Amino acid sequence: MKQITTVREMQQTVDLIRREGRTIGIVPTMGYLHEGHLSLIREAKRNADITVTTIFVNPAQFAPGEDYQRYPRDFNRDIKLVDSAGSDFLFAPTVEEMYPSSFSTYVEVGRITGILEGKFRPAHFRGVTTIVAKLFNTIKPHVAVFGQKDAQQVIVIRQMVHDLNHDIRIIVAPIVREADGLAMSSRNTYLSPEQRKESATIYKSLKRGEQMINEGERNCARIIAEISSYLTSQPSLKIDYVSVADADSLEEYTVIKENSRILISLAVRVGATRLIDNIIVTL
Repeated sequence: MKQITTVREMQQTVDLIRREGRTIGIVPTMGYLHEGHLSLIREAKRNADITVTTIFVNPAQFAPGEDYQRYPRDFNRDIKLVDSAGSDFLFAPTVEEMYPSSFSTYVEVGRITGILEGKFRPAHFRGVTTIVAKLFNTIKPHVAVFGQKDAQQVIVIRQMVHDLNHDIRIIVAPIVREADGLAMSSRNTYLSPEQRKESATIYKSLKRGEQMINEGERNCARIIAEISSYLTSQPSLKIDYVSVADADSLEEYTVIKENSRILISLAVRVGATRLIDNIIVTL
């Protein structure tokens, strides 16, 4: 595996790969990798000749007061994990490389960035789409792999790819979970042992919502109330939102439509830690 830190070298490298007729897959990450990230790298390898993993903790997607400074980092460990998963390249630029002092251009997607995560983190998706667009322009991938855990992010990026005519296929890989169902996340390291135990209720609440739909419940208010009841049964869990929406458009349902893909998503605060999760139900 070769490590690259500058945009110029990365562009020169991928230009050569493309001239050779080989396809490129990208896996954007913020590092502090876990099995969920490694599953994305392996998925990229199955769908492209060359895999580029990126590690960049993107300051533009953190609002003032969020956890940018304390976001977990262990670059030396990450290098070993990326290599072990079979990535061909690791692109790990500095903040100055991606956002030089003269930087003043941002990419912003409308409507779907103002709801759910966007409502609670207003500048978040502008930072996400800007850095992903920069990575796409630098690495010129044929395929990009993202995780289902960030469901709204995937929908936002797909919209950006469509609107800006990026010739990139977006692949969404399944959520990788711990044995008790908690979605793997770099932020899980913030949790105390007691908070970690209570956090297992997050997935249980989603599964309860899925069960209600499969048993015929179509009233979203009742589904949301039941999920919320599960979550608030744990003292550490505070709800930001619970949503039942169309899995492709994020249109909120009042009554679930038949023959649809439903995204049940939520965000909770466990003490000072904010966790998100979701599940898709297909009718």
